[in-house]
Amino acid sequence: MAIVTERIPILVTAEQKARIARAAEAAGLSMGEYLRRAAAAYDPTQDADAFDAVAEQIRLSAERASRALDAALQAVAASEQRLARLDPSHPAAASARKRRAAGA
Repeated sequence: MAIVTERIPILVTAEQKARIARAAEAAGLSMGEYLRRAAAAYDPTQDADAFDAVAEQIRLSAERASRALDAALQAVAASEQRLARLDPSHPAAASARKRRAAGA
């Protein structure tokens, strides 16, 4: 291992320092070695790639939800039509009569 000769002062909150100290101790490393390894392993493109993957999953989920909602609304409309045919006192029957009377 190379001899450590440079210093990089950083400011952290007391909570951050305590969290880093706990993590370093759990890993069996000094805080300096823990932070050197963490810095060496950090790849900001991984964050961007992960964000893009999550965004794509959200887009796909929204599309599926939209299709499911459209299908549910169509099912409700079909059910309302069936009820209107079966029960002339059903509210859907009254609106259907109004549409027919208006020429729609």
